[in-house]
Amino acid sequence: MSYQREYKTRIPVGVIGAGSHCYRNILPVMNYLPVEIKAICDPNEEGGRGAARQYGCVWYPNAAEMYHREPNIKAVFIAVSPELHPNLVKEALAAGRHVWVEKPISVRAAQVEELIAHRGDRIVVVGLKKAFMPAAAKAKEIIADKKYGNLKSILAVYHMTLPGNGEELLEKGESPNWLRNGVHPLAFMSEVGGKVDEVLAYTNGEGHGAVLLRYANGAMGTLHLSSGPAPNVERYEVFGKAWQMHIIDQQVELRRGIPFAYSQTSSFLPAGDDSGKGGVTQ
Repeated sequence: MSYQREYKTRIPVGVIGAGSHCYRNILPVMNYLPVEIKAICDPNEEGGRGAARQYGCVWYPNAAEMYHREPNIKAVFIAVSPELHPNLVKEALAAGRHVWVEKPISVRAAQVEELIAHRGDRIVVVGLKKAFMPAAAKAKEIIADKKYGNLKSILAVYHMTLPGNGEELLEKGESPNWLRNGVHPLAFMSEVGGKVDEVLAYTNGEGHGAVLLRYANGAMGTLHLSSGPAPNVERYEVFGKAWQMHIIDQQVELRRGIPFAYSQTSSFLPAGDDSGKGGVTQ
């Protein structure tokens, strides 16, 4: 992994939003990207100027002024409240900039369709980080391997509730925790399992239950909306025809079984390393 200073060519970018999340999580990580932060945009002058001063760039109170005064900026990173994402993404696309936007990109599917219509040849990426985590890449590698393959189902356990008045909240333009963070396990499940054809949610009065996914490839997915102590429990299990994969805290454990025949197998320690349990720490 390289740092900004180690890239010969860096992309000039702007950052929209200098709030707590962006300041604590997004800006520091950009040290690993081939980018040069030219401007930070935030209506809060104190926070915006402070962040801009720290990263050696210019502060602007709004995106329109930034686009006007910084014509060399090629892309923007947007990390504000979800309700503001659609208009800011649309504004960036109209200004001809590529976009990285924090999840969720919007609160309604119709807003995403509108953004797609405005995208043109610009690239838009949503920060669905669980889709890009090393464990997801390893799971995809194993599923695609001819030696394993034959994905049958996926289980995700995530501390989350699904609001019973979701439609009402969406009509108000609000973004409940389900919309802000429920996308994390679903991002992993979609990245690993592929295209989803059907979704069914079944919950109790407290919002706990399960979300069932039927993938286009015939596999099934179950997102268990769990309760529990802090820090929250998060784990994933992927099941193939003759293997199982367990993922917790970025540690991948692959269980391949052993040659076994009931009433005939005399050893649970078969020769070689093609069976049994293997682990990969990411």
